[in-house]
Amino acid sequence: MEIVEGLELPSRTFTVTRADLVRYAGASGDFNVIHWNERVAKDVGLPDVIAHGMLTMGLAIQVVTDWLNDPSRLLSYGCRFTRPVVVPDDSQGADVIVSGTVSSVADGVASVALRATCQDVTVLGKATAAIKVD
Repeated sequence: MEIVEGLELPSRTFTVTRADLVRYAGASGDFNVIHWNERVAKDVGLPDVIAHGMLTMGLAIQVVTDWLNDPSRLLSYGCRFTRPVVVPDDSQGADVIVSGTVSSVADGVASVALRATCQDVTVLGKATAAIKVD
């Protein structure tokens, strides 16, 4: 696969449900109440229960690693958490849509700019990944 500046990665939609939050809490050990208790989340000023930031971050980078078909080529990844992913207590959950574009290629390394949105709002800012180019 030739990796060139401007190349768009296949976008992907991830649906996050309350059940996913429970599973992620168990796997990560992050049992912060705002991720499962609606009353507490609202008491601290959130609109509802929110997804773990690291879960959202992990979903976003999956677009890159799936596209590469070789996660060992991922050199670095970082982002800012700009808005929470609000997860309603229903069977629909919240859809996080992730897309990416190769923003530069130099010296055997490509930079990929990721965009992650939920309900048309950006949830990760400055999300970038550096990948090793063949």
